[in-house]
Amino acid sequence: MAEEELNEQQELFEHYRYVVDPGQSLLRIDKYLSSRIENTSRTRIQNAANAGNILVNNSPVRPNYKVKPGDTVQIVLPVPPREIELIPEDLPINILYEDEDMIVVNKEPGMVVHPAYGNYSGTLINALMWHFRELPLFSSGELRPGLVHRIDKNTSGLLVVAKNEHALNRLSRQFYERTTDRRYVAIIWGVPAASEGTITGHIGRNLRDRKIMQVFPDGSQGKPAITHYRVIEDFGYVSVIECRLETGRTHQIRAHFSYIRHPLFNDEEYGGDEILKGTTYAKYYQFVKNCFSLLPRQALHAKTLSLDHPVTGKRLVFDSELPADMQQVINKWRNYVSGRG
Repeated sequence: MAEEELNEQQELFEHYRYVVDPGQSLLRIDKYLSSRIENTSRTRIQNAANAGNILVNNSPVRPNYKVKPGDTVQIVLPVPPREIELIPEDLPINILYEDEDMIVVNKEPGMVVHPAYGNYSGTLINALMWHFRELPLFSSGELRPGLVHRIDKNTSGLLVVAKNEHALNRLSRQFYERTTDRRYVAIIWGVPAASEGTITGHIGRNLRDRKIMQVFPDGSQGKPAITHYRVIEDFGYVSVIECRLETGRTHQIRAHFSYIRHPLFNDEEYGGDEILKGTTYAKYYQFVKNCFSLLPRQALHAKTLSLDHPVTGKRLVFDSELPADMQQVINKWRNYVSGRG
């Protein structure tokens, strides 16, 4: 069987799959993989093996395993290092939980998670590099040290960050295998036809605007995406919903709800910053504009996160309060609707 390769990017990790060529001589798996994956050292591969992230014929192997012709080799790796200078910055961060292996952060809206074009400072990673400046992982030159998932700049809520290579590999595998549970609270325009449901549809880059995503229902482009939701409160004009992510595509909730014509409240990039439901009366118009002023971003918060501890294996469940801007807007809608009643 000829050698095959599959490279998938989901969240902040990569998955590679190889079927070993019939003519391959016996060779240590760390050497075999380091010669095939660009910009990846044998140390990174050995760390992945020690965390159980290298499988041969669906069974985990140690770094000294010798590949044989016909073996199916799979590896999950955190994203590789990038050449960019990162500056540690003494910025406030809200850490909800911390031990020697991981932390859980409640990110404020408006903070970018990791440096990228146009945002090389002021990010969560800059803050973590200051906070953990004595830890090897945060002085390693990685562009996104410790990150295994992310949320948008103007989305608030929970993120888990690894503090060492072992935890990073173990957490990456959980996100890849979808054994974590992430739940978001959002405000959307209108009320879905079903109070509970599932939105499916491949998500990929918008064909006209590469900065945003779009749904490809025929699966012709993008990657599969699944969002489960239930309505928590129905205000007629808007709804408060809980979403559970089965996949973790970029802008998944925002793109999926825009696709079913219930965009997130005040989501400028996906059409939610217009008055989409309600009357034309000046009083209502001013009420909505006041809500937009109170909540100058998309109404989305990563509220809960469940995962297995990367060392002990114990299931951990984290919950966060809704940020003040979202709670104030929910209260205003609740009062507005009850007043009309």
